[in-house]
Amino acid sequence: MLRIIIFLLVGIGLAMVYSASMTWSLAENTSLWAQALRQSIMVFAGFIGFVMMLRLRPSFIRKAVPWLLGISILLLVLVLIPGIGTGREEVGSQSWIVLGPLSLQPSEIARVTVGIYGAAVLADRKQARLSFKDPFAIYGYIASAMFLLIILEGDVGMAASFAVVVVLTMFFAGFDWRALALIFFLGALGLVGLLLGGGFRSHRFHTYFDALRGNIEDTQGTGFQAYQGFLSLADGGVSGVGLGQSRAKWFYLPEAKNDFIYAIVGEELGLWGAALVVILFGGLGWIGIRTASRAQTQFQALLAATLTAGVVSQAFFNIGYVVGLLPVTGIQLPMISAGGTSAIITITSMGLLASVARHEPENISAMQNYGRPLFDRLFFIPEPRPAQSAGSRARGRRGEVRGDRPADVDRHAPQRRRGPGSGDRDTRGQRTARGARGSRSARGGREEYGRPVTSRRSRAQFRDDRGQRW
Repeated sequence: MLRIIIFLLVGIGLAMVYSASMTWSLAENTSLWAQALRQSIMVFAGFIGFVMMLRLRPSFIRKAVPWLLGISILLLVLVLIPGIGTGREEVGSQSWIVLGPLSLQPSEIARVTVGIYGAAVLADRKQARLSFKDPFAIYGYIASAMFLLIILEGDVGMAASFAVVVVLTMFFAGFDWRALALIFFLGALGLVGLLLGGGFRSHRFHTYFDALRGNIEDTQGTGFQAYQGFLSLADGGVSGVGLGQSRAKWFYLPEAKNDFIYAIVGEELGLWGAALVVILFGGLGWIGIRTASRAQTQFQALLAATLTAGVVSQAFFNIGYVVGLLPVTGIQLPMISAGGTSAIITITSMGLLASVARHEPENISAMQNYGRPLFDRLFFIPEPRPAQSAGSRARGRRGEVRGDRPADVDRHAPQRRRGPGSGDRDTRGQRTARGARGSRSARGGREEYGRPVTSRRSRAQFRDDRGQRW
């Protein structure tokens, strides 16, 4: 279901970019299909990333988190250096690093990375009280630093989307509600500051309030883009004007292929096409959260929840400001708007979400019994493995197990032994002597270690076949 929804959204996006970019491609590149061909290449690169994520185990992604985080922070710093970062004069935010024909947007990478990092450091953690040294606070420090770097770029819309991912990650991990309330309060103060600070961002708020009253005063100035978007949706009606027949793309609607592509969807495909996009994103959110609830480890659960929430919230922001429910923020519609870094990163992250879904216990059992599906066989995607159970390395006396490598319980189980001071042991290593201490069991795929035997002789003499002392 995830693959079906993701590929449908990508397919709709390709068709709409082909349609919305024709006029601008002809004006800028003297080629009717220049933008469409570039978008196709970006989507193909994203599909390669999608397949690569399916081939990797979630545990490998967890081990690579420090590298991903370091690269993301480094790119956020580099984009602020004059001569490396671009976009300040063109669109008002220094958000891109140009690498030949490819424009890299570090904030897109950072938004996905901060969710993966949060899932890695907050999994299996419980916040008992507010502290400045616990993992929740450390995650907040690092996320705040990345948020400030994005603010320095001048991209407030991307900073808001980044903050939503951070807050949702904390919420899913069980962050203290008082700290979340403080974050919401600070966010509200920031919005008030933008409203009263003047400039084009303040004008966007005024246009939003005018639209709520049903009367945009400056339709040829600050409210031009929002007004043209409303006209495009109105022209589409219920059935639409037809694929490729948009009138707004003829230089009436700015950023028709990027920020306001949903208006082109509503114009060409009508109410039904626009509603289909909303339904698909709603289905992505529902199945993504369902995947998180059925994940086999808490890391995978947090990973699925944050990836889903990041994409769905971004779609909500974009569609919301196109139809007038939110102020214009300049956030792209994921998997549908034209874009290089956005398309590659978003589709690749959806591959990571699909990988978590493949590792659900029910899916692992189904593949073990009925074999891999056709998609996996076509792209040589190996069969997913269950998480470690008995015989895997445990962490302390709690017996917490990490990793995805299956273990052979019978092969590693200690045999019956008898020795001075140790009592009899059954085949699972359980002590049968009354009142004996230091039991070890393999119930339900977990290992529990008690205190070691106090006898120096028994500690040196009795070991299981892996060399661990009793």
